[in-house]
Amino acid sequence: MAHQRDFNPITAAGYQQIEQEIAALEADRPHKIEILAEARAHGDLSENAEYSAAKRDLRHLESRLRFLNKELQYARIVTPSADQVVELGKWVTLEFLDDHDTVTYQIVGTAEADLDAGKTTRVSPLGKAVMGHRVGDTVTVHAPAASYQVKLVAVSLTAPQS
Repeated sequence: MAHQRDFNPITAAGYQQIEQEIAALEADRPHKIEILAEARAHGDLSENAEYSAAKRDLRHLESRLRFLNKELQYARIVTPSADQVVELGKWVTLEFLDDHDTVTYQIVGTAEADLDAGKTTRVSPLGKAVMGHRVGDTVTVHAPAASYQVKLVAVSLTAPQS
C-alpha cells in the first residue's frame, strides 16, 4: 500500500481528463487490433511495413494505457479552499515586477501542466515560489536561467473573466 506522500495531487478536472483519455484509448483498441490482424493477413511479416506500423501503434496505445492507469492509481484529488492562499487548483494572477506584465495561471498537478492553456505545475519554479502565498505577497522565482520577482495580484477558485 502506498503512503500518503506517494500520491500525486491532481485537480478533479485533471483526474477526469485522464479518465476520458483512457476511455478513448480503450474505445480505439479494438480498431487497432483489427488493423494489425488485417496487416498480418497480407503474408510475409519480415517485409510487411503495414504490419510493423500496426504493431507499433498498438504497442504505443497499450503503453499509454498502462501509464495513464498508473497516473490514476497514484493520483489524489485535491479540493482547494475558498481562501486567498495559493494552492493546487487555484487561479493566480501575477504581476512580473521587472516589466509589469500581468499573467494568470492555474496551479495544477504535474500530469495536468499545459502552459498554452494557462496551467503551470506546482513543482515548476513559478509554482514552487507562489504556493502557500497570499494576494499582495511578492515572491522571488528561482528559474534555471535567472531569478525574478512576481507580486500576487489575485487568487481565485475560477478562471478570471477576460
